[in-house]
Amino acid sequence: MNLASLPPLRESLAAAGLLAKKSFGQHFLLDLNVTRKIARLAGPLEGETVLEVGPGPGGLTRALLDAGARVVAVEKDRRFAPLLEELSAHAHGRLTVIEADALELASDAIPPTPVIVANLPYNVATPLLVGWLTGPLRPKSMTLMFQKEVADRIVAAPGSKDYGRLSVLAQTLCEAHVVLDLPARAFTPPPKVASAVVRLDPRPRRPPAAAVEALQRVTAAAFGQRRKMLRSSLKALGGEKLAAAVGLDPTLRAEDVTVAQYLALATRLVAAGAGA
Repeated sequence: MNLASLPPLRESLAAAGLLAKKSFGQHFLLDLNVTRKIARLAGPLEGETVLEVGPGPGGLTRALLDAGARVVAVEKDRRFAPLLEELSAHAHGRLTVIEADALELASDAIPPTPVIVANLPYNVATPLLVGWLTGPLRPKSMTLMFQKEVADRIVAAPGSKDYGRLSVLAQTLCEAHVVLDLPARAFTPPPKVASAVVRLDPRPRRPPAAAVEALQRVTAAAFGQRRKMLRSSLKALGGEKLAAAVGLDPTLRAEDVTVAQYLALATRLVAAGAGA
């Protein structure tokens, strides 16, 4: 048995009588030309351990296996177990399927430094990304599909309408680029929005854990009241004094502060706490 002997995905889904569940944010990628392109954008994958969340019927999984990866696939929906088991039987030990909610999955259940490649379920995409960025996992890279509006937020520049907390967290910790745009018609069923694939590569020097935690606090405060000036939105964290300590104009608003300046604020907050 080998991957080439598997029936087309549409046939497998039809035979099993499976449809996407709206409550799980499912939209299937069944076009192997598209899934292979995503695998290439994440590559080279030969011999790499890849974490995939929400494989569904296994369209992207097939492409990752074709690229030579060892895949750990996390799927919450038990309906896909037979299809994924069939795929595993053809993968010669290179596919491990974990039936779990990825948001609740213990970090020790997956390899510590995987490559992450996934067509993420729309309803959990942002919390999953934030968890991977700020948690104990240290991915080698992440190639992830999001709703286009979420992808735009991840890569947004200061001063733009899409710039926000997610932009700062992602860009502090990674180089982030949109590498592929996909129209709704590429999916089954088509979602109501376009999608995009974002490639995130960790920066060589990661800030200390305390600074990352402080960055989450600073960005939550600033963008939680983004119409207010920093002296007001960051009042509980030091406000005008905190801004002045890093040479920032306290009358700036959240969208006017650069990624580097947010990290400076977070680093100063940590230092102030240590000296308190």
